[in-house]
Amino acid sequence: MADTNTFTPVEQPKKKSAPIAMIFTTVILAAALIFLVVMYFDQKNKMVEMETVLTQEKDSLANELRLMAHGYDTLKTDNDTLMANLQKEKARIVQLLSINASNVQLIKKYKAEIGTMREIMKGYIVQIDSLNTLNKQLMAENVDIKQQISEVQNTNVELTKAKEELTSKVTVASVIQAKDINAVTLNKKRKETTRLNLIDKLRICFTLRENPIATAGEKEVFMRVIRPDSLVITTSPDNLFDYRGNKLVYSASRLVDYMNQDIEMCIFLDNTGDFIVGNYSVELYLENNIIGRTTFALSKR
Repeated sequence: MADTNTFTPVEQPKKKSAPIAMIFTTVILAAALIFLVVMYFDQKNKMVEMETVLTQEKDSLANELRLMAHGYDTLKTDNDTLMANLQKEKARIVQLLSINASNVQLIKKYKAEIGTMREIMKGYIVQIDSLNTLNKQLMAENVDIKQQISEVQNTNVELTKAKEELTSKVTVASVIQAKDINAVTLNKKRKETTRLNLIDKLRICFTLRENPIATAGEKEVFMRVIRPDSLVITTSPDNLFDYRGNKLVYSASRLVDYMNQDIEMCIFLDNTGDFIVGNYSVELYLENNIIGRTTFALSKR
């Protein structure tokens, strides 16, 4: 007869293994979750660190760009072409400053372009230094040339002044002067008289001095007889001669062949009724110069 209280022993182990598997699985999942959480925070920290580094790098590059821009502001040159290139490069710097570089590739491009611009700026500095040095040399040469020109001009002025003085001396020395001037009024019998009613002619005699540096040849001597009332006695209103740019009235004139030696001569003036009582002046002119003066007087008796 079968035993109803009997039970199968195999069933009991199966009930014990299920909880163990679940526990094992839970542990693995918990470990994986912890690992993922750790990895997440680690990556997050790395991203923060990278972002910080990129920001610092970008700020450093931006600061370098600002320094370069300031450097371009300090570069000065009179060369229009070079100045235009400087302004162009400065505009590139301003453009780069406006770029918001937020990743590694852009930062690298940023750095590469700044490196190129730095080399270009160095080239411009060398060019400007060379131009400035050349300009200083040219300015120094220009100063020397101006000094030389000034010295030459001063020398020319001195030479011109000396020449003018010499010319003036030669001109003065070459003037033919009159000496021994004698004014005599004559009557009709060619006797000297000072009585107005007896005068027939006025005779002015003199000697043209010897002058070896004067130009020899035919000369015309002009005589002016000036009355006490300052009127010049003349025989014709057409009796005019040039004296230093002016036209003067003359009383009489005479031609003489001058040979650089003393030569005696006389000029006569007829009494045409223009003589009056008083003191007269007589002036002699030759080649734009007054060569002599004298006086005489007339009276009623």
